[in-house]
Amino acid sequence: MSEVNRSAPPSIGGWTRLVTARPRLALLAALVITALAVFAGSGVADRMGSGGWQAPDAESTYATEVLAREFPASQPNLLLLVDSGSATVDDPAVAAEAARLVERLKTEPGISGVGSYWETASPALRSEDGHEAVIAARIGGDEKTAGETLDRIAPAFAGERGPVEVSFGGPVAVQHEMQTIIQEDLLRAELIALPVTLVLLVMVFGSAVAAMLPLGVGIVAILGTNAVLRGLTEFTDVSVFAMNLTTALGLGLAIDYALFIVRRFREELAGGADPRTAVGTTLRTAGRTVLFSALTVAVSLSAMLVFPQYFLRSFAYAGIAVVLLAAAAALILLPAALVLLGHRVNSLDLRRLFRRRKKETADAGASPGRGWARLAVLVMRRAPVFAVVTTVGLLLLGLPFLGVKFGTADDRQLPASAESRVVQEHIREGFPGSPGGGLEVLAEGQGSPAAYAELKDRIEQLPGVLRVDGPVTGDSVAYYSVLPEGEAVGEKTQQLVRDLRAVPSASSLDTSVTGTAAVLVDSKDAIADRLPWAVGIIVVVTLFLVFLLTGSVLIPLQAVVLNALSLTAMFGAVVWVFQDGNLSGLLAFTSTGDIETTLPVLMFCVAFGLSMDYGVFLISRIKEEYDRTGDHEHSVTFGLRHTGGLITAAAVILAVVMVAIGTSRVTNTKMLGLGIALAVLMDAMVVRGLLVPAVMKLMGSSTWWAPAPLRAFHRRFGLSEGDGEVLRKGPSERPGTPPERAPEGPRGTERGEAGGPASPPATEDARGLPAASAKGR
Repeated sequence: MSEVNRSAPPSIGGWTRLVTARPRLALLAALVITALAVFAGSGVADRMGSGGWQAPDAESTYATEVLAREFPASQPNLLLLVDSGSATVDDPAVAAEAARLVERLKTEPGISGVGSYWETASPALRSEDGHEAVIAARIGGDEKTAGETLDRIAPAFAGERGPVEVSFGGPVAVQHEMQTIIQEDLLRAELIALPVTLVLLVMVFGSAVAAMLPLGVGIVAILGTNAVLRGLTEFTDVSVFAMNLTTALGLGLAIDYALFIVRRFREELAGGADPRTAVGTTLRTAGRTVLFSALTVAVSLSAMLVFPQYFLRSFAYAGIAVVLLAAAAALILLPAALVLLGHRVNSLDLRRLFRRRKKETADAGASPGRGWARLAVLVMRRAPVFAVVTTVGLLLLGLPFLGVKFGTADDRQLPASAESRVVQEHIREGFPGSPGGGLEVLAEGQGSPAAYAELKDRIEQLPGVLRVDGPVTGDSVAYYSVLPEGEAVGEKTQQLVRDLRAVPSASSLDTSVTGTAAVLVDSKDAIADRLPWAVGIIVVVTLFLVFLLTGSVLIPLQAVVLNALSLTAMFGAVVWVFQDGNLSGLLAFTSTGDIETTLPVLMFCVAFGLSMDYGVFLISRIKEEYDRTGDHEHSVTFGLRHTGGLITAAAVILAVVMVAIGTSRVTNTKMLGLGIALAVLMDAMVVRGLLVPAVMKLMGSSTWWAPAPLRAFHRRFGLSEGDGEVLRKGPSERPGTPPERAPEGPRGTERGEAGGPASPPATEDARGLPAASAKGR
């Protein structure tokens, strides 16, 4: 950009006029819409489910639905643990009270398939010490209805009842208590994150006024997303776990986007622009980057829509909504506020209370970002060393993930004091069998006694089968209960599921298998089947969007590879900590020896999107400077200098939010929060600060190479951060890159290539920015 252009107010485009023509009206409309969102989103958590790990089209899901319909007693989801104290469960007074409880439970609406030890005398329903026994039942309806039923009946049954004490367990109780705890933990996380975030923003901006703007954008995005999720619950299942992502991304991304826009706006004001002109330049530069960032993050999250489990799909719903709303608020409401504030955006500089350096020192002294510039120069001077050491280090941190074992969530997700977990542990450790556990084989068709007996014989002959009960027959349908020798979801039991499905059916019988291990097998198969599609969507769309931003073929490939490397530490830490149990005492969780199957997929999509967010911020600023000067190494230094501090501040703030989420008492939520916090920090501080400049130095000017047809495509459709005139020109027409120096291939002769004559400009302009060379002017 020439000096003439810098001093003259650039034209303010239609979008700028649209969002700044009536700034007070825009803010008033936002206030009204936000108030409506608060009303529309109220009670959203109560309408969400706490399950969603099952694939709806899986064999286990089908068999579970048939059994629940035809044989309710075969699928108990509510367990009442009856503790007889010092007496035994066979004591007449205990048996009489238990019988009264069973009869009362049978009369409750929504309850079916009630059975107990005192009716069946099944040893699986009686503890080995004889002091506890189980009443098993099934609550009908979806998760919301089941939770409401549990809330209704619990006061009438729980607690001391004559000679016994009753407590609730089973899947419904576990899921309901998990949902309650998540809501409480989310509120606590917000109370932790909001004030800490505000303090950090004040430290970043100095001005309390500027610090409030990103926080306001985040709150608008969160409240709007809650309203969207409330609407979605009318049409589909949504997991309560998605609320955590709404809070984390709503604050994190809104703050990222607002930081980027406010910082650029303040730069333009410092350069002498009036507020309206500064907003126009900001929207054409940082605004475009925010839009691209939002698209890349949304694409990463939308990949979860390909999976059938509503647990994963829920995070896509919440993530896409909060990303788009955060970007919309940053690109519409924030510019309106900046126009009204003008230079007052720098008001209330609270840092003056804590610093001793005189303001004149800052005014006359160094420009910001010198430390990042020195780091970039150092890294590029020893590029091969930094590239190799950083890459090897990240890969070593990811090695524990090679030993990952996938499992399913159970009561051990809850804190040790949770009632439903206590009940489940009593049953798991003190009972010879697992009420409601094991495997069920459903047999459909016109079966004869001989056919049923033949099928039972085949099942009993399988390795890993401890006992087979049944068949229990109905109208053209029957089922067998299979007790495995191994753990409920261990590798041996999962193999038994596959063996059961491979057993030849007896004549006229069609079989299907369900149970906890069968659900896990089906979930793993569903994820493995859809994972290539999800990864393909993320990679292809990311490559395309980054190409539109840069016009380079190699930068998009570099972005995908480096983003993937930034996730290695997260995955390695997840296995080392949460699977292997290291630091379990410090972090207050119980390791189950495996990782819930859907969690790595979720963490990959979220963390990859956030990595692209920071990658776009850095690359766009490097590209803008490269378009202006045509100097590759100087542009890398410039980009890191002017975004390194911003990206690090944004990453620290987002990590604070994720750590607040990670204080949850539910293990999966803790894993999600702490894992993504680690990934964000590694990406911002290690990958962006060390690996990106090292790789770009090694690639030299070939970084910007693209074949002629793609260069033509980019000239017509591409966008990049910079003034509008620059955006409409192709690589060979941009200022600072004369046609004869335009990169034509990997061995182009641009300035800044290794061995070339160019070096970064040594002088700075009035704003502390590196002055362009005469050629660049």
